Amino acid sequence: MAENRLLLDLFPWAPRPLIVLALFAAAVTVAVAVHSLVWAVFKRFFSARYPLLHDIGRRTHGITRFAVIMVSLGIAVPVAPLHPTVAEGANRALLAAFIVFLGWLAIVAANFLMDRYIDRFKLDVTDNLLARKAVTQVRLLKRAIGVVIVIVTASLALMSFDSVREFGVSLFASAGIAGIAVGLAARPLLENLFAGIQLAITQPIRLDDALIVEGEFGKVEEITSTYVVLKLWDWRRMIVPLSYFFDKPFQNWTRSSASLIGTVLVYVDYTAPVDQIRQKLTEIVKQSKLWDGQVVNLQVNNVTESVIELRALVSARNSGSVADLRAEVREKLVAYLQQELPWALPTSRQRSIAVEDPRPRRRVASA
Repeated sequence: MAENRLLLDLFPWAPRPLIVLALFAAAVTVAVAVHSLVWAVFKRFFSARYPLLHDIGRRTHGITRFAVIMVSLGIAVPVAPLHPTVAEGANRALLAAFIVFLGWLAIVAANFLMDRYIDRFKLDVTDNLLARKAVTQVRLLKRAIGVVIVIVTASLALMSFDSVREFGVSLFASAGIAGIAVGLAARPLLENLFAGIQLAITQPIRLDDALIVEGEFGKVEEITSTYVVLKLWDWRRMIVPLSYFFDKPFQNWTRSSASLIGTVLVYVDYTAPVDQIRQKLTEIVKQSKLWDGQVVNLQVNNVTESVIELRALVSARNSGSVADLRAEVREKLVAYLQQELPWALPTSRQRSIAVEDPRPRRRVASA
């Protein structure tokens, strides 16, 4: 490649590095100005009328600016008075930038399509099982796809330079022990990354699932590519690695349905009319807005020497509603027993039995 001396002839008084820097700075400035002008025109005439185009433009604002700068520099490099070796390095850098542009474009396109897909689902509805399933799957796949694209793009961009490619080949050929050490060090990260892909496919947990992990009750607030954030009942956050959900048992209260069955235990006397209490339970539950209309039942769960244990089963749409419904049923059943059946409340009984002494009495001789 021959050296372009046009600018050197036009500005013989300026140093070569200054001419090159000024040319590249002018190219970047013109590219940014053109991009800003086109973006302003786009927002002025298209954003308000076409929300979809506005969303696409907002998401691609950075990548289109990068593309315009890359094209501008691609025009400036042949004009710049560069040494052939430097010019070849600049062209390879532009090739690497083009590879980065393609990877960036792939990530933006994948994120846009996945976000448009999950926008159809609403998580704030009562029966959100399908929505939670779709959103969880798409978000995990989006992170996994993003990581894969970044790795592939960085590898291809670096391999566009001969020195880096040769270094990589020699590194793979001669550093087997170091590679094993790096692999062992990265094992937790890779475990969680593959666990994220497996979780997206099998879905043992989803967003907003109610879980019991390590004896703590909470809801799945966020699922990242390596860990899960649980929002506990007292608003604390528990951070759990993704691999935990494939290595250890846990409870998922909303695995197949958001509806749950709650239990209320009541202790009454042996003389309590169970059928009458059962009818009152049905009346209380049917009047509650929290009941989902599925399960209501009362059974004698256990008996002791002094009381009968009654177990009431009620169902609700989700974990929060079932907790509130249990509290309501417990409160109203106790009030009913106090007001209508006070004699059915547990009482303590004591019985005294006279027992005669079987031993013969001794007669005392009189003096």
